Amino acid sequence: MKMEKKSESPCVPDKKLAAGCGLFCPSRTAYIGAHEDPKRLEGLAARTGQPLEKLQCNGCRSDKRSYYCENLCTMYKCAAAKRIDFCGQCAEYPCEELKAFQAAMPHRLELWKSQARIKEAGHEKWFEEMVDHYSCPACGTINSTYDMVCWKCGTAPSCAYVGQHKDENIRRMASKK
Repeated sequence: MKMEKKSESPCVPDKKLAAGCGLFCPSRTAYIGAHEDPKRLEGLAARTGQPLEKLQCNGCRSDKRSYYCENLCTMYKCAAAKRIDFCGQCAEYPCEELKAFQAAMPHRLELWKSQARIKEAGHEKWFEEMVDHYSCPACGTINSTYDMVCWKCGTAPSCAYVGQHKDENIRRMASKK
C-alpha cells in the first residue's frame, strides 16, 4: 500500500524538505527520527554525542534543522547568499566544496542526478519522484539510504535507492570504520 498524499505528509512537494544540495530531507535519518521513529534519533544521538534536541530536523529550509545542517552545512548558507534555491542554479556548479560533500557519504551518491532533474523538471516533480524512490514498495514508508530493509515492515530492499546502491552503500560505510 502506497502512502496517501496528504497536506501534512512529507509526500506533498514542500521546498523546505528539498535541500539546496539535492538531498531529499524526508529520507534523512534525523528527519525520520524526528517525525516517525524516535528510537532512530536516540541511536543517532548516541553515535554522534549530540543531545536529542540538537538532532531534531524539519528540513533544510525550515527553522528547525539538525545540528549538522545548522552548524556544519555550508551549501545552505552559500545558496542563500547567492539567492538561489539549488546548487545546480549556481554559475560555479559543481564547486569543489559540493564535490567533496557529495563524495564523502553514501546518501549523497545521487546529488548530481537530483540537481539535473530539479533543473529539468522542477523541484515539485523531482520531490514527487523522490517520494517514490525512497518509499518501501510494500508499505509505502519512506526509508533512508541506510535502511537495507524497510524500518517499518522489513521488506528488502527498503526502497529503489537502496536496491540500486546497496553494494556501494555497504562498501563506503565499511571504509569509514
